Amino acid sequence: MQDTMKLCDTIRETAYAIHTYLAHGHLEKVYENALVNRLRKLGLDVEQQHPITVFDEDGTVLGEYFADLLVENCINVELKARKAIATEHQAQLIGYLKSARIEHGLVVNFGSYKFEIKKYAFSQ
Repeated sequence: MQDTMKLCDTIRETAYAIHTYLAHGHLEKVYENALVNRLRKLGLDVEQQHPITVFDEDGTVLGEYFADLLVENCINVELKARKAIATEHQAQLIGYLKSARIEHGLVVNFGSYKFEIKKYAFSQ
């Protein structure tokens, strides 16, 4: 597994290259598939629509979500095709990080003419 910061840089650079090539205006799934394709060509392990189970404190299953991407089993990547990253997108990612017990995550927005990416870390 690569250093987490270096891995985040690789994801950011790859996402930016996709944004430059495709620009904005496509559906989120197009950007997801493009990012998966390019990251896998770099030799990274990438899971699409990775299931995350949410448990109550007593272990009862409360529900399941699907993270857009899980890269190298250590970075959760949520993709958006919106005008801007909103607070609910940030809250969604932080909830996923907490539920999956994953330390690092990225929200990447391809929907604006200006590329947006935000990194978050969840610590207990």
